[in-house]
Amino acid sequence: MAARRKVKPKFDKKVIIEAFAEMAREKGIDRDLLQGILEETLSLLVRKKYGQEANFDIIVNMEKGDIEIYLTREVVDDPWDDAIQIDIEEVQKRTKEPYELGDEFIEEITLENIADNFGRRMITLAAQTLNQRIRDIEKDNVFNEYNNKVGEILVGEIYQVRPSGILVMHNKVEMRLPREEQIHNEKYKKNQTIRTVIKEVRRQQGSGTPDIILSRSADEFLARLFEIEIPEVYDGIIEIKGIARDPGERAKVAVSSYDERVDPVGACVGMKGIRIHSIVRELNNESIDVIEYSPDPRIYIARALSPAKVKDIILSPETRQATITIPDEQVPLAIGKNGQNVRLASKLTGYSITLIKEGGEDIELIEFREELGREMYDKIINLGIDTAREFLDADVLSLIEIEGMDKELLLELRQLMLTEFDEEENPEIRKKILLSHLAEETDEDVNDPPQPTSNE
Repeated sequence: MAARRKVKPKFDKKVIIEAFAEMAREKGIDRDLLQGILEETLSLLVRKKYGQEANFDIIVNMEKGDIEIYLTREVVDDPWDDAIQIDIEEVQKRTKEPYELGDEFIEEITLENIADNFGRRMITLAAQTLNQRIRDIEKDNVFNEYNNKVGEILVGEIYQVRPSGILVMHNKVEMRLPREEQIHNEKYKKNQTIRTVIKEVRRQQGSGTPDIILSRSADEFLARLFEIEIPEVYDGIIEIKGIARDPGERAKVAVSSYDERVDPVGACVGMKGIRIHSIVRELNNESIDVIEYSPDPRIYIARALSPAKVKDIILSPETRQATITIPDEQVPLAIGKNGQNVRLASKLTGYSITLIKEGGEDIELIEFREELGREMYDKIINLGIDTAREFLDADVLSLIEIEGMDKELLLELRQLMLTEFDEEENPEIRKKILLSHLAEETDEDVNDPPQPTSNE
């Protein structure tokens, strides 16, 4: 069998340059930067052949499609390092020009010459180095592009739905919408177009691509939707002064106008609510309260508690506390479902709000949610009990019937709430405390009400 003839690879400099130029266009990499990468890769090959001390120049002309490599060595009589020296007799064989000892001899190295002196492994290593540098640049470009867009709206396509979150593609870049950044009860499907805000871009350790975090629950997402749907907000005529959200359920947005002729609330709501309704639909029917901002904290807090009407407000600016008197019939509106209204008002204004009924001191039940526990709190709220006074006035037997409630827990919760009131000035409260203590000291079981006796 005839020996298989080895074919030397041909290195067309112009073809290589054109390939790099095309790569620069496809991957969005700056041509000058890509030129630098090519020079680094060629430098690796030259140093592998001639040594780390070699003195050489690489010239890459992307415009002309040309690559030139020049090696400079000292002319000596007896070279001891071929990387930096060359024998004078060897020089005289290569050129007719006169050279003396100590002169510099510059010769051009061709790509074919480099390839002839390297095995396939070295060429593969150079290619891997080149590809790795290109990938690093691509990752840096992705990071810089999206890091500059943090806080902006992004429209992508869902391509994978996971329990921990969904993966979104945008311009062939993978991004994450974690579960905690989603709107409650929203359903997502593969290939669905989704609108989010870019919340954060993180660099990954190692070779990972940047981790781009998206959000639909962030306040910034609602703010950007206002800019899209309301021209006055986009133009800066109306400013969003604050946002407080329970994503997917309810939000409060404070707005202010720089033009006296423009009503900030009316402009945001739109004729027949058309502007705000488009935002509500995008947010899975999240209810949005738009209020006008005021630099006066009393007015601001009163508006934030809308739709409830406020009777009186006592402020403590140093501690950021607000004690608010509410007419009895307005208490449910002020508190809201599961304390949502007062909680959002507090977040929006930055004041810790305590509600008091107009008929006397009272405390909303949400203030005791931590002591009650979320499950017990929800059960009590479902009975229509929204405040501490309503809990204290509630029928004991109906409270005992709550699953998880017993005599000891009931007395403990009542005592806890009673201590929050002023015992010295409220005889009703003192009486309740006395009855609580009396119940603790007797063996009477609240769970077993006294049975009627029969006369024999």
